[in-house]
Amino acid sequence: MDLHILEHRVRVLSLARRGLWLYTHPLLKLLFLPQRCRCKFFSLTETPEDYTIMLDEEGFKELPPSEFMQVADSTWLVLSVVSNGRAPSGCQATGVTKIARSVIAPLAEHHVSVLMLSTYQTDFVLVRERDLPVVIHTLAGEFDIYKEENGESIPVTCDDASNGFLKPKAATSPTLHPVQSPQNRFCILTVAPDTLPAIATMLIDVLFYSHSPPKEPSAGGQDLDSITFFAFSLIEGYISIVMDAETQKRFPSDLLLTSSSGELWRMVRIGGQPLGFDECGIVAQIAEPLAAVDISAYYISTFNFDHALVSPPRRASSRSSSCCRSARRAADSGQLSPCRLSPCRPVAPGDPRGVPTGSSCPGLSPALSLFFISKPSPPGAGQSLGGAASLPARRGRGGDAVALL
Repeated sequence: MDLHILEHRVRVLSLARRGLWLYTHPLLKLLFLPQRCRCKFFSLTETPEDYTIMLDEEGFKELPPSEFMQVADSTWLVLSVVSNGRAPSGCQATGVTKIARSVIAPLAEHHVSVLMLSTYQTDFVLVRERDLPVVIHTLAGEFDIYKEENGESIPVTCDDASNGFLKPKAATSPTLHPVQSPQNRFCILTVAPDTLPAIATMLIDVLFYSHSPPKEPSAGGQDLDSITFFAFSLIEGYISIVMDAETQKRFPSDLLLTSSSGELWRMVRIGGQPLGFDECGIVAQIAEPLAAVDISAYYISTFNFDHALVSPPRRASSRSSSCCRSARRAADSGQLSPCRLSPCRPVAPGDPRGVPTGSSCPGLSPALSLFFISKPSPPGAGQSLGGAASLPARRGRGGDAVALL
C-alpha cells in the first residue's frame, strides 16, 4: 500500500452556535461555490456544542476572525492510504479499522496525535505539520510514502525527513473516558455533485435554521434520547453526508446515494469532558479490537468529542462468540474498561461490515456504555481550544467521531 501526503494544509476550528449568523454567507460559499474560493478540502460537522470545521488555507481565508471562532494552534496535513496505486473512488469506504494496525496504532505508539475524518468515499488521517518527520520515520517501513506537490506524487524517504526528527515521547499512564449512546439512528450518504443544487434548500434549512436547544449530557454514560449531529464534507469534488434518519426524511430519496443495504447506525459518543488535541491512543484502542474481529469503523473527529456509529448486520453467525471473547480480552488487557458493547450479536458470514447484533452476550451489559482508555492530556491541555482530545492517531485522540460498520 502507498501512503500519500496530500497537498492540503488544514486548519481545525470551532464555531459557537450563537455566532453562526456571522458565518452564514462564507459557509454558503464554501458549501455551494467552492470554485469561487478555490477551497478543495472542506468539512463541517454540527454537534450539540458547536460547529467543527476542517478546511484548507484557501477556505480558511473566507472566515473572518471573531469571538465566536476558536482555532487550533496547529496546521494539519492530510494522509491518505492508497491501495494498488489507485486513489479512492466514489464507492463506499471499508472503514478506518482497515488501517488501524498499519497507521493508527504505530502513530499512537510514537505519541503522534491525530484527527480522523472518515467520509463515504475514504478515510483521512490528519497529523500536525510539525509531527511529519516522526510520521514518516514511523510509517516508512510499512508504506511507500509520496508527497503531492503541484498535482504530482513525489516519493518521500526517511532521509527527506531527517531534519527536525525528534525522538518520540515516553507514554504516560492511561485515562478513562466515558461513552454515551444516543437513541437516534444515523446514515452515511453521498450525492452526485451535479445534484447538489437540488438539495441546497434542505441543506441550508438543516444547517442554519433547524436548531434545537442543546441537551445536557446524562450522568454515568447513560443513553441520551437523541443528539444533534450532521456532517457535510466536500473534498476534492466528492461529497459525504452523515445525518440521522429523521433528518434524512426531509431530503428527496432519489438524490441520496448509500449502500444497497441502507443500514442505519447507532452512535457512540466518547468523552465526558472536551478531549483536547494532545492526548494519544484513543482511536487505536477503539479501532484495534474492532479490526481483530473484522468490524469496520468510521471516525469523524470534532473539536471536543469523539463519536462512533454502529450498524448491526442482518443475519447471524458463529462470529458472536468470537466478538464477545475479543471484547473480554480487550477489557482484561486494559484496552477497554469496562466493555459493554451490547447487545453483542452474531454477524452474517462473509459480511466485512458486520457489527455485533443479536441476542445479548453473557458478561456484556445491554447498555451501550463503554469506557475507552487513553493517555491523559497535560493539565489544562485543550481547554483554551474548547478542548478536543486526540485519539491515538487522531489529534491525539485519533478520531472524534467513530462510525462502526
